[in-house]
Amino acid sequence: MSRCAINQSNYIPWKGYFDLIGTVDHFIIYDSRQFTKNDWRNRNKIKTHNGPQWLSIPVKVPTLHMPIDEAQIADPKWAKKHWASISQSYSRCEFFDAYKGFFEKFYDTVDETLLTRINESLIRGICEMLDIKTHIHRDTDFTLEGDRVMRLINLCKQLKADTYLSGPRAKDYMDEQLFLEHGIKVEWMDYSGYPEYTQRFEPFEHAVSVLDLLFNEGPNARNFMKSGQHADKKPLNLQIL
Repeated sequence: MSRCAINQSNYIPWKGYFDLIGTVDHFIIYDSRQFTKNDWRNRNKIKTHNGPQWLSIPVKVPTLHMPIDEAQIADPKWAKKHWASISQSYSRCEFFDAYKGFFEKFYDTVDETLLTRINESLIRGICEMLDIKTHIHRDTDFTLEGDRVMRLINLCKQLKADTYLSGPRAKDYMDEQLFLEHGIKVEWMDYSGYPEYTQRFEPFEHAVSVLDLLFNEGPNARNFMKSGQHADKKPLNLQIL
């Protein structure tokens, strides 16, 4: 059996995004889809003493139907500003120093002009920190054909996946019967019931970047994800720092 999930890239996503990745064998970054403003593609939240704070990467949106993988960075100074905010909020967390090297180097040296590549680099790096072994692909590595649902089915077939794990928001348009006709079972990710973890600044907030979980819980981070509760626990991987 092989399970896959397909989703657009997000900027420093929340723990549920990585829980989805950690639950499947293959994950496809689906950035040929339309870029959506005021969404998670180019922004996310961190926890501060003043409450959740948005960190947004400024992007150029020249056309209404621009795909995510064509979105270009509008201001090269974004990275230093983001790292300053992250450092200010999390420098006193127990595991900040353990992960600081990777993120500080990334934000100090990133010169990528495409949003999708920035997101992918961070997603891959964080998966290593979380010891997530899922194979990560880009949709451009495959043949993209068919309508909204058939594209997903064809991507699953090219990976020889017999199970497709989807986020709950797709229930509005997903044709589960069509998947079954092609030999693919649809399962739904459940983002409810996550336990609280050590977090600075009350009240507790689940809907923030996974950075919050990493800096506060370190190698125990996956204990607070459903995909990691039965996984073999390994010591903190410092090789990428």
